[in-house]
Amino acid sequence: MTSSPEISLDSLVLHATDNGVSWITLNRPEAMNAVTWDQRERVISLLADASADPAVRAVVITATGKGFCAGADLRGTPSGGERVPGDVARTIRLGAQRLIAAVLDCEKPVIAAVNGTAAGIGAHLAFACDLVIAAEPAKFIEVFVRRGLVPDGGGAYLLPRLVGPQRAKELMFFGDSLPAADAERLGLVNRVVPADELEKTARAWAERLATGPTRAIAMTKQLVNASLESDRATAFAAEATAQEINMTTADANEGVASFVERRSPSYEGR
Repeated sequence: MTSSPEISLDSLVLHATDNGVSWITLNRPEAMNAVTWDQRERVISLLADASADPAVRAVVITATGKGFCAGADLRGTPSGGERVPGDVARTIRLGAQRLIAAVLDCEKPVIAAVNGTAAGIGAHLAFACDLVIAAEPAKFIEVFVRRGLVPDGGGAYLLPRLVGPQRAKELMFFGDSLPAADAERLGLVNRVVPADELEKTARAWAERLATGPTRAIAMTKQLVNASLESDRATAFAAEATAQEINMTTADANEGVASFVERRSPSYEGR
């Protein structure tokens, strides 16, 4: 995928849809893909579009160059003059947290194809995805403590749920660089592959998801994410309701029919 020579938002966040997969590619390699305000808004918009478009059945978020995303580039943030109490919290709520929520709430499965360094909000962008594939040179850094900052963009929400509180605190208190292989060992990454196989692997996974029962996968994603805050009774009730709704879909009917007829199912995402 290539971008036009002019510097436009469309060239800073590349987008293409191929075989039912929406590819969202951060494209500021000279800045290690530190994400600007405008880029963030485009990614959020593209994720919303993916949810609403029946032709899109999976999403891949990746980047060009040596960095996946080096964090937030605040130089492009709109300025309203002198900062007053409440401005920082509002900026985080409307900015980094909206980006992470857009990934978590996307109605299609989202794969992170992490090509290089993922730091700060860049690490959280990857961890919010449903599946994470990392190239061998990739690394993850909870960089906030190095700047005297509290982790934002959902870090203190995501990490304990992925690796437990002690490991999360270790990563956040020290801010050490975590190589891809160690991230896989901790459960932050599903698969580590050689750099030249990253796109191929992400494409294979995404296209496999894109041939699946899209609505069932969306509801499965919602159930898993919600279960982390639910008691058993609530989780069981949500599961039963989701299955009740899912059984009205064409794909569920196709799945049952194909089983009875002893053939492979053909899902259309409806």
